[in-house]
Amino acid sequence: MSGGHGKDKDTPCSEVLDKLYTYIDGELEDDNCDQVREHLDDCRPCLEEYGLEEAVKRLVAKHCGCDPVPMGLRDKVLGRLARAREEYAAREAGVERPGTPT
Repeated sequence: MSGGHGKDKDTPCSEVLDKLYTYIDGELEDDNCDQVREHLDDCRPCLEEYGLEEAVKRLVAKHCGCDPVPMGLRDKVLGRLARAREEYAAREAGVERPGTPT
């Protein structure tokens, strides 16, 4: 998922995945929404990631919708997801990150 797949080869998967939560939350600008939607239409790996993230969001909303969210939790979770995505991309590219156990 490093470059663009399908017809939308100009938009890297990493760029789409970085915008995914904002897209799911309906907070992305219209131009970026169109770009993400077009990419998801043509890129099966990103579409699968989108489906997974949307399912997680629904599950969390269903079970935690009434509970107040602790300050900083969203940023902490998004930071961990970003690190996991970077590690996944590095593994896919065959690059080992310093300090990562082998």
